[in-house]
Amino acid sequence: MRDDPITSDVLVIGAGLAGERTAIEAASRGLQVIILSLVPPRRSHSTAAQGGMQAALGNMFMSQGDSPDVHFEDTVRGADWGCDQDVARLFVNLAPVAVRQASFWGVPWSRVEAGSRKLADGTIIQELRGKEGLIAQRDFGGTKKWRACFASDGTGHALMYALDNVALSLGLEVHDRVEAISLIHDGERCCGAVVLDLRTGELRNYIARATVIATGGCGRIYKHSTNAVINDGGGVAIAQATGVVPLGNMEAVQFHPTAVVPGDILVSEACRGDGGYLLDRDGHRFMPDYEPVKKELASRDVVSRRMMMHIRKGKGVESPYDSHLWLDIRNLGQQHIQANLREVAAICDDFLGIDPVHQLIPVRPAQHYTMGGVRTDIGGRAYGLKGLYAAGEAACWDLHGFNRLGGNSLVETVVMGMIVGKSIAEDAESPDGVSFGSAIQVLAQQTRSRVKERIRKLASGGKEYVCDLRNRMAEILGEKVGIFRHDKDLGEAVEELCELYQRSNSLGLRSPTRCGPQPELALALRLPGMLRLAITIAYGALQRTESRGAHYREDYPCRDDVNWLKRTLATWPAGADLPHLAYEPVRITESPPGERGYGEAQKSGNKEGTYA
Repeated sequence: MRDDPITSDVLVIGAGLAGERTAIEAASRGLQVIILSLVPPRRSHSTAAQGGMQAALGNMFMSQGDSPDVHFEDTVRGADWGCDQDVARLFVNLAPVAVRQASFWGVPWSRVEAGSRKLADGTIIQELRGKEGLIAQRDFGGTKKWRACFASDGTGHALMYALDNVALSLGLEVHDRVEAISLIHDGERCCGAVVLDLRTGELRNYIARATVIATGGCGRIYKHSTNAVINDGGGVAIAQATGVVPLGNMEAVQFHPTAVVPGDILVSEACRGDGGYLLDRDGHRFMPDYEPVKKELASRDVVSRRMMMHIRKGKGVESPYDSHLWLDIRNLGQQHIQANLREVAAICDDFLGIDPVHQLIPVRPAQHYTMGGVRTDIGGRAYGLKGLYAAGEAACWDLHGFNRLGGNSLVETVVMGMIVGKSIAEDAESPDGVSFGSAIQVLAQQTRSRVKERIRKLASGGKEYVCDLRNRMAEILGEKVGIFRHDKDLGEAVEELCELYQRSNSLGLRSPTRCGPQPELALALRLPGMLRLAITIAYGALQRTESRGAHYREDYPCRDDVNWLKRTLATWPAGADLPHLAYEPVRITESPPGERGYGEAQKSGNKEGTYA
């Protein structure tokens, strides 16, 4: 076991787009950076992003008149006025910069082709000759203009490879197949992390002046999720485990309308943006019945609810994997699908054995994105601990409020990475920083000793099996903390999850392995933090007695701006059975709350006039 710590200026936990972009920015400003990752960077979940990156370029006929101002309004409305408008303004201004920089770094963006073409609905548009060769953009849900820049339907893949090439050219040090188990901190400042080598079982101490959580979302705590298996909230959980770092808006969980059945693998929103339809068991296109203007391109929270409402009416297609609906992209034709949706076609072929050029795709909503995360300021600095930062889906800085627009997360990873890397470099100039002296090393050793004690306890053989608890946790969240929420279900979920959390104190290992890779041990170390996240989501949802964006309470179906225009902050004090919830107001700087323009629009009865 290695006793001497590994030191650096910056420790980035997570090697996806947000982590690598943060590392690139910090390294380009002269700082030494080490990146930790569960998998090699090019296997991160960022590569799964398909449809595009939102940026107001105005290159297409259907993008004319677009601007950061329009993008800002779309983002705020999409968030159901739950976002930080200062953050949204900064984001929309930098998004075009990030997209053009990605082009410079080698992302093979799809390009505008001049001339006339017919859209799936029969509309004829004329792409201008003067725009030919510029970055093309497609339609995504919840936006007024075509804004999503894309590289066929492998945008995340292309962007991840381009950024990783930049990281390699800078000589950034990546330690993969490792997992951060605990942050090293003294209650005021974060100094690094204790890390488990997943190949050898060795524990290592990493000490850094700045530590960044960039581990993505926590979708895999749900039973049905489009997330990769590594996205179980590990980075967010170790931040919450400090007892002083709050998580923001964890009850805001987005479900994507089109996950394939079975398997829950995402098929891009670009399918609907390019003109695909949703059909029920009778072959009826039902979305115009609910959303006559936006149809399939209302925001994701609205489309997901409408789909489940339609299934509840008995209009779903029965299958061995529960009811589903159909996604129809046959009208787009083989040439379009092979050029712009080829990854979707490959998923359908590889996992379903169907050809979407000629066959319908079985889909239903599945957990997709976590709007909540480590609460940070506009510069990515975490609340509660100096020296700790967060970026991407693991962070709540808070761009998305209670619903994320498609395409905003992919560009957020690189925009926020740019901002956080700059913040770290600026903070590094302060004399109030981490030293690598004996006191910090003693703190690191103490933290590692606590992790070793946890491992010893697990090895001693408790009665509970980690997979049993994890599977039940996922079922509870899916059944009672899903698209539709209700006081009774949420109360039961909190009670049952708390019971699982108490049982996790009696975990034991069944695997006889005592050296080398120990996946059961890694999961057992991780599970209590996953359960705390699950409880935080359910408890926050129980307390928020309104509907806002993806948080939809059937017993409180209207948005309540008088009482709930505020952000949830959840900390977990040492020894507590439930998180401590506090709230901070959502600042309205430019766009006052109003109707979203799609979805339910029921007046709440408040004199100010709010809407669901």
